[in-house]
Amino acid sequence: MSKLVRTPLLAAALLAVSLAFGQSDKGVTVSRETESAAQLKSATDALGRKDYAQAKAAFEALALSNESEAQFYLGLMYERGEGVSIDEAEAARWYRLAADQGLASARFNLGLLYQKGLGVPQSDSEAAKWYRLAADQGMLDAQSNLGAMYSTGRGVPQSDSESAKWYRLAAGQGLAPAQFVLGTRYSTGLGVPKDDAEAVKWYRLAAAQGHPEGERNLGTMYRDGRGVSQDDAQAAKWFRLAADQGLASAQNDLGIAYEKGRGVPKDATEAARLFQLAAGEGDPKAQTNLGQLYRDGRGVTQSYPDALKWFRLAAAQGDPDGQDVLGIMYRTGRGVTQDDAEAARWYRLAADQGNAVAQENLGNLYEKGLGVVKSDTEALKLYRLAAAQGYADAQNSLGRMYRDGRGVTQSYPDALKWFRLAADHGDPDGQNSLGVMYRTGRGVAQSDAEAAKWYRLAADQGNAVAQDNLGYLYDMGLGVVKSDADAAKWYQLSAAQGDADAQNSLGKMYRTGRGVAQSDAEAVKWYRLAADQGNAFAEANLGVVYRTGRGVTRDEAEAARWYRLAADQGNAVAQENLGNLYDMGLGVVKSDAEALKLYQLSAAQGYADAQNSLGKMYRTGRGVAQSDAEAVKWYRLAADQGNAFAQANLGFMYEKGLGVEKSSAEALKWYQLAAAQGNESAKKALAGLSPPPK
Repeated sequence: MSKLVRTPLLAAALLAVSLAFGQSDKGVTVSRETESAAQLKSATDALGRKDYAQAKAAFEALALSNESEAQFYLGLMYERGEGVSIDEAEAARWYRLAADQGLASARFNLGLLYQKGLGVPQSDSEAAKWYRLAADQGMLDAQSNLGAMYSTGRGVPQSDSESAKWYRLAAGQGLAPAQFVLGTRYSTGLGVPKDDAEAVKWYRLAAAQGHPEGERNLGTMYRDGRGVSQDDAQAAKWFRLAADQGLASAQNDLGIAYEKGRGVPKDATEAARLFQLAAGEGDPKAQTNLGQLYRDGRGVTQSYPDALKWFRLAAAQGDPDGQDVLGIMYRTGRGVTQDDAEAARWYRLAADQGNAVAQENLGNLYEKGLGVVKSDTEALKLYRLAAAQGYADAQNSLGRMYRDGRGVTQSYPDALKWFRLAADHGDPDGQNSLGVMYRTGRGVAQSDAEAAKWYRLAADQGNAVAQDNLGYLYDMGLGVVKSDADAAKWYQLSAAQGDADAQNSLGKMYRTGRGVAQSDAEAVKWYRLAADQGNAFAEANLGVVYRTGRGVTRDEAEAARWYRLAADQGNAVAQENLGNLYDMGLGVVKSDAEALKLYQLSAAQGYADAQNSLGKMYRTGRGVAQSDAEAVKWYRLAADQGNAFAQANLGFMYEKGLGVEKSSAEALKWYQLAAAQGNESAKKALAGLSPPPK
């Protein structure tokens, strides 16, 4: 949200000009019936037509007679260098003579000289003294400037309520800058009770006089629905009026309206034009916004160099949004050499200003140890700061930290709290995380239907992880009616966004022809996309493809390569499959020792095929000391998981009394279980044969 702008102290020269050419001054009382009044009018007429010599001579004659207005105008001529060399000290002398006679305009201008230290020693207290004297005479500009002095505590004790009092006096008499400032006071509750409706009233009065900041702030109230009914069209109207006067912040606001299509037709080109105008005036928010358009190629030709240029300009002014997006450019290596440390530096500058997005981004770097020393504690602190501001991404990240017990005591209730806050904000990551909690029953009663509900909300927003998760529920028929077509649909949406898990799952759908037309070539395509991202399951599946020659030329060496990549990531299936290749010497040099090592790694993860294979190694004493007891142990672990080969092998061990006490009943039991699954060895054994172990 754009910040409301406070009016600065009014410039001396600008005010002096307006006073010189006859604007109202309650401290000046001119009687046209006197001779001095006629002389004064003649002198001011001469000044108006720039006959400085005549004007100066006339003013001097009157000033020597203690005519206060003439003394004031002489001061004005010396301050502006009209007919004389600029001499602020001489200007101050003449202003003081007039001020001492009670002329409000002279008191005000003398206050300006003291405030700026022109012709007199700089003194805020002297400035405030002269402003007060003029203000007590009802001079609007003096009242407004005295309000500013109380606001900052310059020359007077700081007092927001006293500041508001003086602004109110000036605003009540119709001074637009004071009306604007009084509006900001009611908007923020500074020195007055916070009251959006009252803020709107004063902004509207200032705007009615064409005050650009008043117009712009009235637009923000309509945009945000504060003190008035929310109305984007009205907001755009007021932004445009201020923008047409060249107010950069309003040009930026109007640009945002065009970028988002709020109150005006969506038009990135018009947004870019307005951002360019404001950015050219040095507005840091507009510079950041223009940079984002160049980064994304919206409304302008895509250009990382131009994006970086504007981001740097905004960041150099201390704009936290500009610093954050510049950090993102370094993090992603767009337009610059990728540099996490530099990203962290810019994130930190923005985060230290309270920018929630930068706090979250910097937290991510600490969580992963990128560009900074890895620290869950530091990550947690930053996530907490951003989450407290209502930033949904940080709420989700904070939930993860509580869920996993990283940097904080593990707590599912706290994880749920933060996931739910993020989800309730409509954050798709939070919705997906909440779905995972329901899917796994962590901190809540397990519910696949509730998981599906949250996954769907996130998936409908295009969240790739949620789309994959929802596809899996349809694939398995968990919480939803089983549907291969719906599973394939969600996998495809997720895979198209590059989600590796979804790409692997979609490959399986094509391999089996579930929900899509069967195609080994398509299966290979999706496995490869996932495998190229380092997805271990896809690497293992691609190994199977090369081992079997489905969709590719059969190649055991290539199969071994993909199995190894997956196995090195701890994938149990790939470890077992690679073990088989070493066991048989296919695509690799035959090695019982290497086969044993891989079977052990896989079996330790509970993979039944590997447990059965490891049992065979112990049974035959290949790569390991022969041990029927160890063989039985591993056969049993696999058999208990329903592995038919292991059940048949365990039946054989009972039949022969190898590693266990001989038992026809136990042998029969395990043969029957294996035969029920179609195992041919078990069927033959049940017919009275004793085949060797598989």
